[in-house]
Amino acid sequence: MKILTAIVRYLVGGLFIFSGLVKVNDPVGTAIKLGEYFGVFAADIASFFSVFEPHALAIGIFLNVLEVVLGIAIIIKWRVKFTINVLSILIIFFTFLTFYSAYFNKVTDCGCFGDAIKLTPWESFTKDIILVVLIGFLFINRNKIKESTFGARHIIIICTTAISLLLCIYAVQHLPFLDFRAYKVGVNVQEAMKPKESPQFQYTFEKEGEEIKSLKYLSEKEGYKLVGHEITNPEASTPKITDFAIWNESGDKTSEVLTGKKLWIVSYSIEEADTEGLIDINNLVSRMPADVEPILITSSSAEDVLKIKAARGLQFDFYYGDATVLKTIIRSNPGIILVEDGTILDKWHYNDVPDPADLSELLN
Repeated sequence: MKILTAIVRYLVGGLFIFSGLVKVNDPVGTAIKLGEYFGVFAADIASFFSVFEPHALAIGIFLNVLEVVLGIAIIIKWRVKFTINVLSILIIFFTFLTFYSAYFNKVTDCGCFGDAIKLTPWESFTKDIILVVLIGFLFINRNKIKESTFGARHIIIICTTAISLLLCIYAVQHLPFLDFRAYKVGVNVQEAMKPKESPQFQYTFEKEGEEIKSLKYLSEKEGYKLVGHEITNPEASTPKITDFAIWNESGDKTSEVLTGKKLWIVSYSIEEADTEGLIDINNLVSRMPADVEPILITSSSAEDVLKIKAARGLQFDFYYGDATVLKTIIRSNPGIILVEDGTILDKWHYNDVPDPADLSELLN
């Protein structure tokens, strides 16, 4: 039993550490996902959930750090009963979220492992059910798990908390350390919008009461009746980017913004964009290479954009994009992306506005 308990402790601890670290890498992504949940709950369950939306980032950072700390704590057996109790509460909360996502199809990606590992809603729920069983096992046997006498265990917990919190703050003030999204540096957006392979199908036919599966389409003249089909290569036949579209009042501009040398200034909400960041970016635009075209991409209304442009003296044209897509492209409002013929050369947070020389170096 001791060996089994130890195995379960390490499994649970390892999963929580991995899950927490992936989200510590991108706390803004966690905040976006929590905001989606709070919005859905406010509409479907009770309006008071809307109170949490403005605090999604702080709540996300707290949960991310908590996951890492709990994972370490259960492995080193720090305050075992307290740790297992908190793990139990947390996994019940997560299981509710993933069940709600799966059953009601409201939030189709729970963000359990950030953007590093994408799970379907039912896969996420299944993962949480397994954790419920494992943590339930620890809860039942919590009195049999001896508290660690390791002298430095308190220091380990304090250091883990401090380091995780500092990493979260750094990622918020700059950009994620690792970019797992489809718009990471080096990606050619046009190529990512194309599937690697054509879809391949497996057909299900019925003949004389017998079900037959085939990779070829069988003729109805030979008595085969088609009853269903499925794609056998969904990952290869689905483009990595399926929702990128840019437009303005004159129509679709997707191809235009993916041609030539462009500096995208991305702001999903121009009204909420950092003021100093916009000023710094505008100063960059006035000094950068003449062959690089600056464009603002936003989901805000023309009225709001024109008002901010006039107030901040912004000198670049603007286009529209979907807010969710813009949040996915870069975790900064505003953010800067240097693009050449659709290839993302680099990305910057508004706290890290580059020098014109940096742009020239990347383009040479």
